[in-house]
Amino acid sequence: MNIHEFQAKQLLARRGVAIPTGSDITTPEAAPAIAQQLFAAGAKRVVVKSQIHAGGRGKGTFTNGLQGGVKVCATTEEAVQRAQAMLGQVLVTKQTGPAGRRVNRLLIETALPIKKELYLAVLLDRVTSRPVIMASTEGGMDIEEVAAKTPEKIVKESVDPAVGLMPFQARRIAVALGLRGDLIAAAAKLLAGVYRTWLECDASLVEINPLCIVEGPDGKDIILALDAKAGLDDNALFRHKEILAMRDLAEESPLEVEASKFALNYIKLDGNIACLVNGAGLAMATMDIIKHYGGDPANFLDVGGGASVEQVTAAFKIIMKDPNVKAILVNIFGGIMDCNVIATGIVAAVKETGLKLPLVVRLEGNNVVAGKQTLANSGLTIISGDSMADAAQKVVKAIAG
Repeated sequence: MNIHEFQAKQLLARRGVAIPTGSDITTPEAAPAIAQQLFAAGAKRVVVKSQIHAGGRGKGTFTNGLQGGVKVCATTEEAVQRAQAMLGQVLVTKQTGPAGRRVNRLLIETALPIKKELYLAVLLDRVTSRPVIMASTEGGMDIEEVAAKTPEKIVKESVDPAVGLMPFQARRIAVALGLRGDLIAAAAKLLAGVYRTWLECDASLVEINPLCIVEGPDGKDIILALDAKAGLDDNALFRHKEILAMRDLAEESPLEVEASKFALNYIKLDGNIACLVNGAGLAMATMDIIKHYGGDPANFLDVGGGASVEQVTAAFKIIMKDPNVKAILVNIFGGIMDCNVIATGIVAAVKETGLKLPLVVRLEGNNVVAGKQTLANSGLTIISGDSMADAAQKVVKAIAG
């Protein structure tokens, strides 16, 4: 589960990470009070930041022509104008795709003079099965670009999960980033807070880009998390009700939200052949073989190892809500799953939805004979696939025909 920047900063601040002063708003009418409060507290400028689940906001473009989803403002009036221009508008960035995302919330916070931009992230190294801290002097850039062009500028520190991030490791990272004097201790404290956030929130990623050295109110250099991104492990959310409450359904695909209500793993894609499969590995293999035979998968849909008739019916309804779908491929290998349960669900779903699209079904494994018999006795027009390859070829041919 992804959360907004202002929410990620809240989690970080609770664990001692320094962030700019600010507040989120959902209406332009709330902007004057926030901006006035920040200016009254000594801010020379404030920044108005669009809150969507996508990066590249500063370089994005609104469909109304406004350039940039992040704007620095020198007066309250300017901040209000920016808020009015952004809220309710669609922002297109390199991560949103051409459809963009509607901006329903803004973050208004103090804009401090930036002296240096750095990069910091905590994530899981799946090779070593350990947390790893990644840092770079190239803040403000995409880390993928830095890794491709100047990998030597990325510092990595592996953390032993049994003992956690040690103080000497945090100081070593700070020194590698070119920090000196009091900033080393300040950065070490910030690093400890970022690691705690990653660990205690069961995050898959906590990223601060940019992590900045800025001039504080007293003229001294301080280190702040000027931006923040956090992705949380869905499987651990039962332990974090306060984080689950941060979920913004408006930022998610309506079909994916609907699928989550039935414990279905669904991700919409751009193709026209819908897939209904049990098991993530088999689902990915099914998408691969569809591509191999010239088709384009419309979704990833894993009904799990013990799906019920109700879940299968719900899966069909979700698939049919995608207007791009021209055919459906059901590929089931029954281990834990009973093939006859899937077959019963298919029959019920087709009858309930009045499906007219070509439907190819490949069943194999547990109780497959009963499953095939259920399909044969249904009186429905169902194309049978004898293998994955056979089913993929038939569904691609069905669309072409």
